[in-house]
Amino acid sequence: MKLYFRQRFFSWFDSYDIYDASTGARAFSVEGKPAWGHRLHILDAQGRHIATVKERVLTFLPKFELYIGERYVGEVRKELTLFRPAFALDFNGWRVQGSFSEWDYTIEDMAGRTVAAISKELLRWTDTYTIDVPDAGDALCALMAVLAIDAEKCSRSG
Repeated sequence: MKLYFRQRFFSWFDSYDIYDASTGARAFSVEGKPAWGHRLHILDAQGRHIATVKERVLTFLPKFELYIGERYVGEVRKELTLFRPAFALDFNGWRVQGSFSEWDYTIEDMAGRTVAAISKELLRWTDTYTIDVPDAGDALCALMAVLAIDAEKCSRSG
């Protein structure tokens, strides 16, 4: 399953539409909610709330808690590095590999298999990404990890 992730041009808070690239149909919507730190609510194609990415505030390095429904499922943490941004996933046994500054990275499972490959499209008015997820069952969890990394990058750059 290939997802096309595009930030909405006019919105006060982080808002995104995520489309199934093969059909063009909206697979998910993401609505930023007013909060101290990022709080992103993920909605399914019918507009029902299914997951949340919530930034923990007052931490030394950024941390994002991940919830499916109301159930906590893990977190994404920024790691302390000198030159390149790095992230740790405490989530599904996954890890992230690649170049976050250029926005080409992969999420891998414990066996080293690719769960998702993420790339940013350049020269667009808004943030636009392609998320290639071989197993459609991993799409929501991969999206949650990508949203957390994007929120940290946006906080750092502006």
